[in-house]
Amino acid sequence: MKFKFIYLSLFFLLSACPGKKEVENNDIEKKERTYMVATDATYAPFEFQTGSQEIVGFEIELFKEIAKAEGLSIQFLNTPWEGIFTQLLNGDRDIVVSAVTITEERKKTLAFSDPYFEAKQLIAVNKNINIKNLSDLKNFKTAVQTATTGDEILQKIFGKSHGNLKRFESIPLALKELENGSVDAVVADNGVVMNYVKNNSQKFKLVEDDTVQKEYYGFAFRPGDKELIEKINQGIKKVKDNGVYQQIYKKYF
Repeated sequence: MKFKFIYLSLFFLLSACPGKKEVENNDIEKKERTYMVATDATYAPFEFQTGSQEIVGFEIELFKEIAKAEGLSIQFLNTPWEGIFTQLLNGDRDIVVSAVTITEERKKTLAFSDPYFEAKQLIAVNKNINIKNLSDLKNFKTAVQTATTGDEILQKIFGKSHGNLKRFESIPLALKELENGSVDAVVADNGVVMNYVKNNSQKFKLVEDDTVQKEYYGFAFRPGDKELIEKINQGIKKVKDNGVYQQIYKKYF
């Protein structure tokens, strides 16, 4: 009986311990995890699609380099702006890389990386219209992207139900309305507006309101993903220190 007891004990002990192959497989699984990255690819030059539907842009290249520096596997998924944070918080996406302004309101539900881009609101307007600031837009039809900083600022100035404030799902749609004359101006972040006016300089001009505070973009995460946020912050520092950030910035701006 004694020998039988020892045999059974060894059997259960060995059964309870993971084998070498199982441990190795677990390690491989951890190393090979691919993070799902949400981006609203309608915001040139930050993120947009080519004719072959490839997602490209300043932030796309930048984040690829950050992920490379930290040995992370990533996959970009084109995700509409409306609902992009919901998909992050419910686990369908792991990171949002989409020109996200860091705000106190968003910090209530989201976590952010260190800032990596300084932004401010600019007005793209028909050259024939004489305005000096955002308040001058009161009597002009002005387009914004829904739930963006431009939308929030104009709501504060004119009220949520202001009749001349026109909201669109994306900045390209808003700019298209400006181009065909359906609106008089578009308010959006400097990078995307500057890119647009540069390519349409004969029709439109830029107006800057000095009273509007500067903003900063950050990559957005679920609040509990502290280890991932730390890795991304390390990657941001690396690409800035080694000059890669500056190279990508010059390419697009």
